[in-house]
Amino acid sequence: MQITILGGGGFLGRKLAERLAADGALGGRIITGLTLFDLAQPAPLAAPFPVTCLAGDVASVADVSHAIPPGTGLVVHLAAVVSAAAEADFDLGMRVNLHGTLAVIEACRKLSAPPRVLFTSSVASFGGGQSALLPDDARQVPTNSYGAQKAAAELLLQDASRKGFLDAVSIRLPTVIVRPGRPNKAASSFFSAILREPLLGLETPLPVGEDFRVWVCSPRRAIEWFLHAAAMDTVPLGVDRGINPPGLAVSVGEMLAALSAAERALVKREPDAAIAAIVGGWPAEFAAARARTLGFSQQEGVPEILAAFREDDLDATRTDRGL
Repeated sequence: MQITILGGGGFLGRKLAERLAADGALGGRIITGLTLFDLAQPAPLAAPFPVTCLAGDVASVADVSHAIPPGTGLVVHLAAVVSAAAEADFDLGMRVNLHGTLAVIEACRKLSAPPRVLFTSSVASFGGGQSALLPDDARQVPTNSYGAQKAAAELLLQDASRKGFLDAVSIRLPTVIVRPGRPNKAASSFFSAILREPLLGLETPLPVGEDFRVWVCSPRRAIEWFLHAAAMDTVPLGVDRGINPPGLAVSVGEMLAALSAAERALVKREPDAAIAAIVGGWPAEFAAARARTLGFSQQEGVPEILAAFREDDLDATRTDRGL
């Protein structure tokens, strides 16, 4: 089985690649090759199969076609411009998030057999805000450009599946915590920062109140969902290829309660109306009944999320940050 990860240089792309390298197989099929593609060439990866690392433009059909060679059975489409960046630069968000997905569809159409395409969508493709507990059949009414681009990409992939060009599963990821490394341009970046930075002994701003609720998942759980979606039987999905996976609804205060008193003191309340306006439109909770029926695993609590970060990423983050 040949696999391509678009956005293979990002932290989730790297974690997925490392897991595939460790397992050597997916869904009972031996992995014969892996291509990692990103704007900058991803770092080499040791694996029991050939790994090709490519730099390119996800909005270029030629570049994406080069990254999806003949015989590819799985394309994991993680490449994106994140929420606040897509809101600030509409043209860039459209180019990467929407036209990049169109390039993926065109590249897949050139293959002799339709590949499974695993697409990372987002809770930002919905509205509803803090009072929402959305059922599986809720309409996608995004309140930001990033969410609109993700929702549009989902519809295009859904239609491409109906046409037989590919076989899509769109995972609407919750906010992923705790992200390793450094803060990024995502509006949701602070949800990781208020846990990660105190563990590093660093102060960090909190742009919303402690009663703010958010739908989250851990990197470990996201990778498990990816692996399940990559190998699952998609016949039960029918036309609807979007999945709301079973994340965790939690308040900022509940997240901070998992830290020590000294660590909590490093989180400084600094209201930011622009950030609050973006994340405040996202739903605080999903029913996720369909995903559970389809075999997607449940997200654990905040203590387990923090324990996983300490085990998987804390030391590497310290080194990366020079701490």
